[in-house]
Amino acid sequence: MDFGIMFFSSADQQSGHSKYQLLIEAARFADRNGFCCVWTPERHFHQFGGLFPNPALLTAALAMVTRNIQLRAGSLISPLHHTLRLAEEWSVVDNLSGGRVAVSFGSGWNVDDFVLFPERYSRRHTIMYEQIETLKKLWAGERMTQLNSFGKEISVEIYPKPVQKELPVWVTSSGNTETFVSAGRIGANVLTHLIGQNVATLASKIQSYRESLAASGFDPHQGKVSLMLHTHLGSNVDTVKARVRLPFREYLRSAISLEEKAALGGGVISGGHKVDPQEISPDVMEDLLDLTFERYFHHASLMGTPSGCKQLVLELAEIGVNELACLIDFLPDEEAILGSLDYLDELRRAFSAETINHSIAATVNAFVEELD
Repeated sequence: MDFGIMFFSSADQQSGHSKYQLLIEAARFADRNGFCCVWTPERHFHQFGGLFPNPALLTAALAMVTRNIQLRAGSLISPLHHTLRLAEEWSVVDNLSGGRVAVSFGSGWNVDDFVLFPERYSRRHTIMYEQIETLKKLWAGERMTQLNSFGKEISVEIYPKPVQKELPVWVTSSGNTETFVSAGRIGANVLTHLIGQNVATLASKIQSYRESLAASGFDPHQGKVSLMLHTHLGSNVDTVKARVRLPFREYLRSAISLEEKAALGGGVISGGHKVDPQEISPDVMEDLLDLTFERYFHHASLMGTPSGCKQLVLELAEIGVNELACLIDFLPDEEAILGSLDYLDELRRAFSAETINHSIAATVNAFVEELD
């Protein structure tokens, strides 16, 4: 199991002139300590995720302060952008990083984000897959025909040329089985989460994904399934719970506010569900936040101690999850987040290939000694 770190903080959690210092310091830590990747999202016009309107810009900054780790957009809402610009921007970042970028594509769900391209909302899923195909071709050096201001066809290619021959591609799924199948159909990896799904339902979707990979001529074992989990670890579970409870509830409140805003705009909420906008009473909201926090803390996150979280990691590995995208920045306490990274690294090392191979070798040697 590989471990990466992910960011998605609410903008109102950060203040002052150092809003991105946590991002930089945590990325440096992950880079030094053998984590596989850093994920930065794309979000617009709302405090939830509001620090991340452009993952290419932030990834360019991370390219300057890291040397080893893969730098991933998670997720890039491609229908909000021109494909040529996406190819150019990420090729620049690929060069800045020495060939370490990867992109998880998302179709978007919040209709208000589509003020950037209002006409694309209804076709956003189709457009995203078309963009992935076009971007791959541009990345490989192919040219693209476009019309200039006078209606004349011109042929364009991107510069600078990227370092990597192929751009590593993920598709983000909020839980729709068809998205897993579609990702397999094009040989992409998958980024998902446990919002609105549990380990059992995720297992069936991963199975559908790997079947789709095989049916489309790809090695079903090569596809990566990356799972986002809210993460904060320490030495004592009660101390961790007391530390994260209120901040995580407020983080959830901000997320619910964004969902309500999307529904009021006439679109779907995350996961593609259409709901009627309705005001949640204060009492119901508090109960909802309490129940949701308890679910996450006990069943759908890496919150607690390294030893206490091992069972969930084992269960996820068993169903075919390859990587954990550890979302660390839902607390407003930068010092506490950075301090918890040593505990996360302890958990990561327990599941690293080197540790597992060493454990297997020790078991074999002990068995041989018993035979002797």
